Amino acid sequence: MVRKIFSILMGILLCFSIASCGIAKKDITRAETQKVQDKVLQKPAEKPKEKVSNTVNKTVYTNTENLDNTLYSWGLRVLPNHQTPEITSRAMELIKKYDAIFVGDTTKKVVYLTFDEGYENGYTPKILDILKENNVKAAFFVTGPYVKEQSDLVKRMVEEGHIVGNHTVNHPSLPTLSDEKVKKEITKLGDMFEELTGKKMKYFRPPKGEYSERTLYITKSLGYRTVFWSLAMADWQPLPGGPEESYNTVMKRLHPGAVILLHAVSKDNALALDRIIKSIKAEGYEFKTLDDIP
Repeated sequence: MVRKIFSILMGILLCFSIASCGIAKKDITRAETQKVQDKVLQKPAEKPKEKVSNTVNKTVYTNTENLDNTLYSWGLRVLPNHQTPEITSRAMELIKKYDAIFVGDTTKKVVYLTFDEGYENGYTPKILDILKENNVKAAFFVTGPYVKEQSDLVKRMVEEGHIVGNHTVNHPSLPTLSDEKVKKEITKLGDMFEELTGKKMKYFRPPKGEYSERTLYITKSLGYRTVFWSLAMADWQPLPGGPEESYNTVMKRLHPGAVILLHAVSKDNALALDRIIKSIKAEGYEFKTLDDIP
């Protein structure tokens, strides 16, 4: 009888031991699981990798490392009979991609008069007088020294209804500069102009006509529209034929939608300007501004 009771007690103890081991094992498993979960929760979330974007934005730019920085010099092939000049397929591709300008409305007899002002050579006051007398509005692309040294002329341009465009502070070849230096050349001049006049610039002309896809992208991202030209000549230096050459070149190359570039430092241009304007109007053309180009 005693032996039977002992056997029963041993069986009960064995069952209790097995059950306890199972519970302990289960508790250990739960503890380990909780520990792993806590570790996962405490681990900082990985920051998603930023996507490199080359999409043009009007206010900011992000990354230009994948953009072509081949330096191009603006050029065109003059055609006879007042046809629109030809540009390369690559130039046309970039013009369209970055909403730049080299012509206006080529379906109508309209023209757009622009001047580059690297420095003052004494002819701008006369040019402004002629524009006012002929009721023509133009665009003047100025540099840093010009804004600083010719502030009265810049203010007069604005007061008389002309557009004042950005031609950079120091007139460098932009494709040779870093992103930050390109940005500084453009934004610093814009700040100078705004401080002087209270107005913002919105048009940009690349110094020397040199550009790349990268610089067009940066310019666009800063809120500027790049303006090239479809009619110009080597008038930053005295023309061999004087004022007559200036006049004849413009009239011979005139075409619907022409964006005319004249350098205000040219005495020849200053002397020919009144005749040029009157002859263009006599040919049935109307003077428009860059603001009229969609």
